[in-house]
Amino acid sequence: MGLDNAVTKPHERLAALLSEEMAAVDRLIRERMRSDYAPRIEEVAAHIVSAGGKRLRPMLTIAAARMCGYDGPYHVYLAATVEFIHTATLLHDDVVDESGQRRGRPTANLLWDNKSSVLVGDYLFARSFQLMVAPGNLQVLDILSNAAAVIAEGEVLQLTAARDLATTEDVYFKVIRGKTAALFAAATEVGGVIAGMPEDQVRALYTYGDALGVGFQIVDDLLDVAGDAKATGKNIGDDFRERKLTLPIIKAVAAADDEERAFWKRTIAKGDQREGDLKHALDLMHRRGAIEATRLEALAWSARAKEALACLPDHEIRDMLSDLADYVVARIS
Repeated sequence: MGLDNAVTKPHERLAALLSEEMAAVDRLIRERMRSDYAPRIEEVAAHIVSAGGKRLRPMLTIAAARMCGYDGPYHVYLAATVEFIHTATLLHDDVVDESGQRRGRPTANLLWDNKSSVLVGDYLFARSFQLMVAPGNLQVLDILSNAAAVIAEGEVLQLTAARDLATTEDVYFKVIRGKTAALFAAATEVGGVIAGMPEDQVRALYTYGDALGVGFQIVDDLLDVAGDAKATGKNIGDDFRERKLTLPIIKAVAAADDEERAFWKRTIAKGDQREGDLKHALDLMHRRGAIEATRLEALAWSARAKEALACLPDHEIRDMLSDLADYVVARIS
């Protein structure tokens, strides 16, 4: 999901406040993605690292640590760890999804090949583990290594649930918690751990990141069926065309009558899509209240993220994180 088109941009305010530390994160990323023996590693990694993006996940780590009063060097290492994990999963995802474009640029698997993308992704995962042990904190290692495992679980679960009309909302949330929310939650949680915060505040940071990540992904799914293509940069209905069972579709399928279920079976389960099917799918989602129900779901997760901040230190960063939770859902409010 892009974050460029809402009225306010709290991620930009965060980036400005944390610019010195985020510059250090970028330097560390570029230093650690080098290889003396396999220059293709740096070529492939640099292609995706330099593709743009807001560095939102590592920024959350830096923000959480700063908000909690941390003044050591290791939040930079942990932020770079988070970004390496994220970048590795993007490389692997593009291979699995057979993607040809990301952020308006050709994917690494298209420019090089699938083998290079997978192996460079593996290299970045290995680098992330080297970085995460630097603080010498077992709790940090546990959080980030567990997040890496949950991400992989989410991807495998998505493979098994894809195009299966029996997929429930419970399965959907497990998938997006793995694909998206796990790394958001780990990013904020380790910021509190490295700062030595009490358990209840570390848990609050986890809850914030988890809820933010879930809301982030729900909004992404919703914008695919109810967004403005010019604003989002995505074609409306891409998920339908790719037969992805996103939350609006799952809700519409659950409420479908026999005729509607036959339509979903033909278009999603069997992949037999015809002229006019996208419009009919969108009409069914509206008719069954699936789009409005999904919108309310996203708003509820945003509210949950903001509530989690209440017990955290009174700090300008806390206000920015609250604004960020609002911002993620701004275009569907």
